[in-house]
Amino acid sequence: MPVPHDLYQDLKFSKEDIQQKRTKDPLLDSLINKYVQADAEVVKAETAKSDAPSDDALKKLKERRLQVKDKIVQQLQTPS
Repeated sequence: MPVPHDLYQDLKFSKEDIQQKRTKDPLLDSLINKYVQADAEVVKAETAKSDAPSDDALKKLKERRLQVKDKIVQQLQTPS
């Protein structure tokens, strides 16, 4: 059964740390919102029954989610 990825655990930051950084960094906030949306699309696609996407479409959704996550990592590493 597909489950959403725990972004905070993947980033090795607490949810509180990320929330604090989001309030100070609009780009980070926007990227995290995009990640949450992309993750929800992946989970929806993985759980779809009658209108399940092709393997190729699912792969593209996962790649997009990973690209957004990579941008989040870059943004977190940028000195503020």
